[in-house]
Amino acid sequence: MKEFIKEFLKRGCIAAAGGPVVLAIIYAILGANGTITSLSVREVCLGIFTVTLLAFIVAGSGSIYKVERLSVFAAATIQGVLLYADYLLIYLLNGWLKSQAVPIAIFTGCFVAGYLIIWLIVYTVTKKSTDKLNSQLGA
Repeated sequence: MKEFIKEFLKRGCIAAAGGPVVLAIIYAILGANGTITSLSVREVCLGIFTVTLLAFIVAGSGSIYKVERLSVFAAATIQGVLLYADYLLIYLLNGWLKSQAVPIAIFTGCFVAGYLIIWLIVYTVTKKSTDKLNSQLGA
């Protein structure tokens, strides 16, 4: 468990610096197309802190695959739930997602579909590589 926490913190700290950069890009795009014309100090501070936390948790969540006692399915499920909760809470806290059933349901559907598609791709590529290595070892 100590190794997992250390890995989580290491990965999170490395990626956390990217959070404010991503937020700045989003604000720049929203400003350029006129969606927002000004931000309060509170909005900027909240955005910086929450997106830094978001990046930290997203990056750290990958360390779950280092826990050898977990199957890949269990690790993927834990990571998926963690990421879903992370994104949902940050989006709601910043007001980027309305706290209503329909927007949350749409977000949930998009998140689950996206997560499953990404994992299907990762699984397929990994399986293909593993099968190729196994056939080379057997030859």
